[in-house]
Amino acid sequence: MLAAPAAALFGAARPVLAAPIGAAFCALAFGATLWGWASGGGVVDVAWAPSWDLRLHLELDGLATLYALLATGIGFAVLVYSSRYLPLHLGHQQRPASDGTGFYFFILLFMGSMVGLAMAQDLILVFVFWDLTAVASYYLIGFDSHDPNSRASALMALFVTGATAVLLLIGAVMLYAAHGTFSVPELAGLVEPGPLLTTAGGLMAVAGLAKSAQVPFHFWLPRAMAAPTPVSAYLHSAAMVAAGVLLIGRVYPLIQKSEFLLDSLLVVGFLSMAVGGVLALTRDVLKQLLAYSTISQYGYVVVMYGLGGEYGAVGASFYVLAHALCKSALFLTAGTVTEATGEDRLSRLGGLYGSLPLLAGAAGVAAAGLAALPLTVGFFKDELFFAAALGRGPIFAGLAVLGAALTFAYAWRFWGGIFAGRPGAAERPSWTLVWPIAALGALALFGGVLVGPYLGLALAAGSDSLGSAASVSAAYHLDARPENLMALATYGLGVAIVLSRPLWSGAAGAFSRLGEMVGPERLYGLGLRGLNGLSDRVHRAEARDLRSRVAAILLPGGILIGIGILVTPTGGTYRVGAIQARDIPLLLALVPVAVAALTTTFTKRHVTLALVLSSAGFVLALVYAFFGAPDVALVAVLVETVLTLLFLGTLRLVPYEVLHRQAGLPTERRWRKVFFAAVAGASTFAVVWATLSRPAAERSVSEEHLRLTPDAHAGDAVTAILADFRGLDTLGEISVVALVLLAVVTLLRGGRLR
Repeated sequence: MLAAPAAALFGAARPVLAAPIGAAFCALAFGATLWGWASGGGVVDVAWAPSWDLRLHLELDGLATLYALLATGIGFAVLVYSSRYLPLHLGHQQRPASDGTGFYFFILLFMGSMVGLAMAQDLILVFVFWDLTAVASYYLIGFDSHDPNSRASALMALFVTGATAVLLLIGAVMLYAAHGTFSVPELAGLVEPGPLLTTAGGLMAVAGLAKSAQVPFHFWLPRAMAAPTPVSAYLHSAAMVAAGVLLIGRVYPLIQKSEFLLDSLLVVGFLSMAVGGVLALTRDVLKQLLAYSTISQYGYVVVMYGLGGEYGAVGASFYVLAHALCKSALFLTAGTVTEATGEDRLSRLGGLYGSLPLLAGAAGVAAAGLAALPLTVGFFKDELFFAAALGRGPIFAGLAVLGAALTFAYAWRFWGGIFAGRPGAAERPSWTLVWPIAALGALALFGGVLVGPYLGLALAAGSDSLGSAASVSAAYHLDARPENLMALATYGLGVAIVLSRPLWSGAAGAFSRLGEMVGPERLYGLGLRGLNGLSDRVHRAEARDLRSRVAAILLPGGILIGIGILVTPTGGTYRVGAIQARDIPLLLALVPVAVAALTTTFTKRHVTLALVLSSAGFVLALVYAFFGAPDVALVAVLVETVLTLLFLGTLRLVPYEVLHRQAGLPTERRWRKVFFAAVAGASTFAVVWATLSRPAAERSVSEEHLRLTPDAHAGDAVTAILADFRGLDTLGEISVVALVLLAVVTLLRGGRLR
């Protein structure tokens, strides 16, 4: 988290420093994570808000280590890539280099939030980091803020992931209300299967599925490709979408207790695999193809969590690791190819193997890893996936092969569409745009040769998700075991899908167009337009004049209060208390207030109205005096005096014609206002009477204020309340008054008051 302000601070002075500073922090964080994991992990558990049972509980366990290494390791490669890509990107748009400082600030903020999310063991802390990633991703996706499409895409991503984040909070609060803790490890031992677990776990799972762009929340991810390539490579392969399955993995000790939730994950995962895979085969834009493939790939992860067991939990973690390495390399490849050729569509590319041999080789390894070919880390991700599916029967095994075949097909379509075919020409890209891809490809190749370190990370992460130690092996076996036969079937079916594309591409395109017409993105657009229309109507009614503005605020509130009065049981609610001798001065003081209120209904002169209203305020100041609060009474008199003088002074500035016109309003309009005022007063009277008729059974907060006043070093309770107990409220009120006065001064100085 410290890297973000550091990069912004130094980048503001010299923009060229932002990238190396960010990369250095990434390397340091990556090394610290490795060292911490090798040392047995670590725990930070500090009381955050003890009265609310909130703790700053961070732990570097297996699950946290996996995602922290991905966030910092791939983040390092992306930042190195950005050091060359971003100046080119800004140059194409004729923007200053200083604009890149904001990019580095928000990508480092996202990175820190992702690491915090991975380590968080408290659900409220999870929610805080979750929302930080949403805010940072909004600015990253909308980095090209001059582009309306970029702004709309950023809003869509924020709306979908931010709105569903509320479900995460609701689920956490439900579990806390039942078990008195937000700690995930503690909840894992307390929560029993039942409706509460299904509801709360389901809400949190929905939040995770939306973040991972799973059906039906998948539509935001392809639109988010409006972001610059480094953002897509980082957020949409190894970070933002990974955060969703990270949440599922973190609360999996709860989710695995509900068969309904596991079955729901299976349905959503297989749907996402199919929808994402088919649509990836129809897309022509490079990043769009990769976006839909990401939807499909994270469907694999969700399916494995739904399958459960050791192979499911460990396989899900291994799949995230393998996919992050391969997909981030392919996203960066798309950016480099676009920079080298000026094209971002497969239909305009091809045959670049001869012009860009190193890039073609590195991207080929990444694509092979995605397609699960031997000697790449991807082979073992599918082996674990097939093993988990076999445990649930032949139907699941068949669906697994079909999903893997779709992956093979769109992996070849991406790489072959760029590098295979008739030789094409391209400018040789900067070395800085190639070697991060080569490094990621080398890691994917290393995992295919020596899978042990990668499997060790996945075992640790899967064990944390299961809540018990897992034992899973992965190795090459030259025999006819089912997993190998499924792999061969995958390759054969994948080749068949590629070769038969002319036969089914029309149907796939029709499916894509149907989704655009009636799919969830269409519903989102209709809902957003409806909300914008409602907002515009309210704004027009509110901004017309002061009377309309006040009515737009008070009328809905009054309607809600009236509904509350009508639906609330009234038995024994309204009680008449005894009137004592000390209450008589109070009642007598209220008589002038009532007279002043009635006088305002027929008085037309504005000065008279101001004086009558102020007289009511002065009389109410007596009420404070009768109740033994002379200091409050003096403050009320002072405030009433100042406001009256300000009111009269403002009237002096209003042209006489305006005041005369207002005073000549028809009688029926004036009595209509009197009617609404009377209804509002009666409703308020009913609410206050009902409240005072039912005194709280618990100890009053006023007693606590009186008891704690000496501890606040205040001379009286009122001062303690205003300056200590509710000091932030007082600060807010002072700030509002100060802003209003500044606005008034601006109007007066500008001569705009009419």
